[in-house]
Amino acid sequence: METDEAGATRLVPDPRHRLPGRGAWLHPTGDCLDQALRRRAFGRALHTSAAPDPAAVTAYVEAQASGREQ
Repeated sequence: METDEAGATRLVPDPRHRLPGRGAWLHPTGDCLDQALRRRAFGRALHTSAAPDPAAVTAYVEAQASGREQ
């Protein structure tokens, strides 16, 4: 999870498990991502009230599904 200059919270994939801070586990499948977004699980797991932007995680999951490594 990152916060940009405007204060927006973004989700960031960490496939090597090396980034500092709080994290949330997610199977790299579209179904799991859709379910997590529907249930607003990222906000609860990361203890934030703001809805984080899942664009980077969505792109990572789509790349995994198509067989490309990011």
